[in-house]
Amino acid sequence: MGRAPAFPPVIPKPLAVAPGRGAFELGPSARIHVDGRNAEAVRVARFLAERLRPATGFRLPVSVKRRPAAAGDVVLALAPGNRSLGDEGYRVRVEPGLVRLDARTPAGLFYAVQTLRQLLPAAVESPRRQPGPWRIGVLTIHDRPRFGWRGLMLDVARHFFDVGEVKRLIDLMSLYKLNRLHLHLTDDQGWRIAIRSRPNLTRVGASTAVGGGPGGHYTRRRYAELVKHARRRFVDVVPEVDMPGHVNAALTSYAELTPDGVAAAPYTGIEVGFSSLSIRKESTYAFVDDVLGELAALTPGRYLHVGGDEPLSTEPEDYRFFVERVQRIVHSHGKRAILWEEAARARLRRSAVIQHWHDPELARRAVGQGAKLVLSPSTRVYLDMKYDRDSPHGLEWAGLTNVRKAYDWDPSGVVAGISERDVLGVEAPLWSETIDTRAGLDWLAFPRLLGVAEAGWSPAGRNWREYRMRLAEHGPRLEALGVGFHRAAGIPWPEVGRNPRK
Repeated sequence: MGRAPAFPPVIPKPLAVAPGRGAFELGPSARIHVDGRNAEAVRVARFLAERLRPATGFRLPVSVKRRPAAAGDVVLALAPGNRSLGDEGYRVRVEPGLVRLDARTPAGLFYAVQTLRQLLPAAVESPRRQPGPWRIGVLTIHDRPRFGWRGLMLDVARHFFDVGEVKRLIDLMSLYKLNRLHLHLTDDQGWRIAIRSRPNLTRVGASTAVGGGPGGHYTRRRYAELVKHARRRFVDVVPEVDMPGHVNAALTSYAELTPDGVAAAPYTGIEVGFSSLSIRKESTYAFVDDVLGELAALTPGRYLHVGGDEPLSTEPEDYRFFVERVQRIVHSHGKRAILWEEAARARLRRSAVIQHWHDPELARRAVGQGAKLVLSPSTRVYLDMKYDRDSPHGLEWAGLTNVRKAYDWDPSGVVAGISERDVLGVEAPLWSETIDTRAGLDWLAFPRLLGVAEAGWSPAGRNWREYRMRLAEHGPRLEALGVGFHRAAGIPWPEVGRNPRK
């Protein structure tokens, strides 16, 4: 076999690849070895085996005992003292007789596993047995992420997506090394998380959706199940309760939150900026404390997102008062507050994180107060924007966003005057005004989400011409995973109909 290509079709692009000669072939006698003393590493090894068994038909037993690996085996090894790889970095070494995955942490091992999946033929993702062979060219990959925050936001408030759909999305995210799922749980059209102390939020506020659909919500048990599923894939769920605007669903549920004490009428349109909590009522902050306290207890991650965007019906002085007070409430529950960029108009805690989406000046004001940024430039990574004028889903207010536009940008150039040290990472929002099905979600998110994943992981200097060739190779992989992605023009996708699921 000849020399392997310098960069195999792996997304995100690895930091360094050293090709070799020859190939490794995964066969029916292969075993997966891992040190049984680390429970998380064992879970990663079992995850790998579970992913590969259906398509290969191999047993792939996981060995947790210290024993020599045989020819054809896969070894997962932790090296906690090796700080060169960082918390999420890894090394993959493919030799003719062995594959070895090394990392300092279980998270790094998990990302090594995702790279190994992508090195194997796309048919390995099929849920049914495929003929193989399962070969990988000899190479060594050293890799680590550029940013620690690599996220996707899913709006489940305008239209609700159930736990099964979100779990599936988490699985797809993690294949491309995304590690934050920001759930936009509340908005004018619906409230999607059960709060024990405020039952009307779901009894009343969850009953609507854009266009008059049936609504829906996550029970506490189902939300905890979703969070657990995400954590097993090294994805942190970041829940958002949007305040003080975007709150009509809360105002229909509890009249005391409104200025006049009269419950609001349900809303099923898509306009923004017309609702606001009553800022100077103490009952408002009792409500906020109840909601955030329960959500903090349900969510083991470090962050609570408290919205703050488009406060068009809140007086500027009241808005500043609210932002400063809600940050204290978040802190009292042991979490760090995340807010959309408008919150930079108020005084920020140094622990605050600001999500930039539109106005670079507000992002600079946030950094000037000591806050960190998550970058979500709407003209690049808002996945609800149309690909082109003929797109059947999506909006156009931030412009049209084709696959190249979603990929061909650099986080260091988004906000002039700040340094990369001020940036936690990147996140692609997917608002759901125009979608309510898996098909719509898949079509808007894929393949643009893969480009955002690479922007968050891979080093500066990425190249569109080279990326489009790697992206094309992921068409069959996405098909095997059952993803109804958009076959964008300008990408040399393999011939339609080669779906390994069929």
